[in-house]
Amino acid sequence: MGTYSNFDVTASGLTAQRLRMDVISNNLANSNTTRTPQGGPYKRQQVIFEERLRDTINHQGPIPREVESLGQGVRVSAIVEDQTPPLMVYNPSHPDADANGFVKMPNVNSMYEMVDMMSATRAYEANIAAFNAAKAMANKALEIGR
Repeated sequence: MGTYSNFDVTASGLTAQRLRMDVISNNLANSNTTRTPQGGPYKRQQVIFEERLRDTINHQGPIPREVESLGQGVRVSAIVEDQTPPLMVYNPSHPDADANGFVKMPNVNSMYEMVDMMSATRAYEANIAAFNAAKAMANKALEIGR
């Protein structure tokens, strides 16, 4: 794996974690949204990651077995809606209350979202540390050549 592919791998991780943080922020912002264009309350969204594999189509010559299985980072394969049922809250004065006085609230739990946000932040920081380590190794390699 070359120096530039190290940068590509960490950059893909940074991009994926940033999108994850954006989705979490959107979930928190809509934690009280009871009306959406689709009808009903907001549904929590989740990010699905998948491994980004090496593109072997454009590679010239045979690929060594140890390199063949290496991935090229991560990518977001989908953003899916959580299928957990909405929370039913008794609030007869709410404009979206049903005949029994219950309001369908989003299935967003702010505690879970904050834990996910901390996890995404730590993963983002780990990718920055890996990027800085690769940059330091590249700089040392250049110093050897002097």
